[in-house]
Amino acid sequence: MRAVILDAYTTNPGDLSWKWLDKYVDDYTVFDFTRPEETIERIKDCEIVITNKTKLMKDAIDSLTNTVYIGLLSTGFDAVDSEYAAKKGIPVTNIPAYSTYGVAQMTFSILLEYTNRVALHNEAVKNGEWQKNGNFCFWRSRLTELSGKSFGIIGFGKIGRTVADIARAFGMKVLVNTAHPEKYSCDYVEFLPLDELLSRSDFVSIHCPYTKETDKLVNADFLSKMKHDAFIINTSRGAVVDENALRHALDCGMIAGAGVDVLSTEPPKDDNPIAFCDKCIVTPHISWAAFETRERLISICEDNLKSFLEGKPKNVVNGVYPK
Repeated sequence: MRAVILDAYTTNPGDLSWKWLDKYVDDYTVFDFTRPEETIERIKDCEIVITNKTKLMKDAIDSLTNTVYIGLLSTGFDAVDSEYAAKKGIPVTNIPAYSTYGVAQMTFSILLEYTNRVALHNEAVKNGEWQKNGNFCFWRSRLTELSGKSFGIIGFGKIGRTVADIARAFGMKVLVNTAHPEKYSCDYVEFLPLDELLSRSDFVSIHCPYTKETDKLVNADFLSKMKHDAFIINTSRGAVVDENALRHALDCGMIAGAGVDVLSTEPPKDDNPIAFCDKCIVTPHISWAAFETRERLISICEDNLKSFLEGKPKNVVNGVYPK
């Protein structure tokens, strides 16, 4: 049995191992990256295909001669035409819930960078501004205490609930908008319609999945309902935000600021409206990239493959199970 990993570098740039594959296949090839024109040649004779963002659409799936399993190195599975794979009898698995703590941590890393300006003040010290000031302390921008502030969360899956727990630990009032609030019992959370959440929140954090309904959820109308001194954070999917509308809201002072770990196109193009905006903190899609988070991802990938080979597949996204 042969396996191939099409784009290993993002998940594992060399600080983790793929040697666990030796336990399950006779031979495997690991490619750091695969260009679209290279995909078919690299997958055609493999029983096991593992990918992250390298796309496996209809033409690539049609080229498969021996493949019995496609494994994703991600939670999202839009890189694979999983419905067409199902017609071919090929199960597709994903990696759910591996990045909960990493994304929650990044959410507050962005928030604290905005409220405490750690990078700005570190730079000021290194530039000698503290010495020149002469006082035992100084600050270059307004600093904000989180206790007592209202933290609005849109989406209340595992990540949203973990973010809520952290917000509560900071002494914040936790407001939540979710499609089915009746499913949850949290005495420290106030469930609200979206418009009310936006009007009351000092900070808004997006944790909903990307769907047709959430495409450009954060648009001009959404932003107009926020407080003028509010700050918005997006660590979900770039396409949830209308980036032109967000840039306009930042430029005209409709809201105070924004922080994102995801963009509509990654890496950004030169004309991306928020990637290079001074009022928007931007990180390069790294909320999932902590060593421990990626280690967990690879462990789940291994368990997915092992379970499939044992005839008990897990995390199948396209409904294909061995008979």
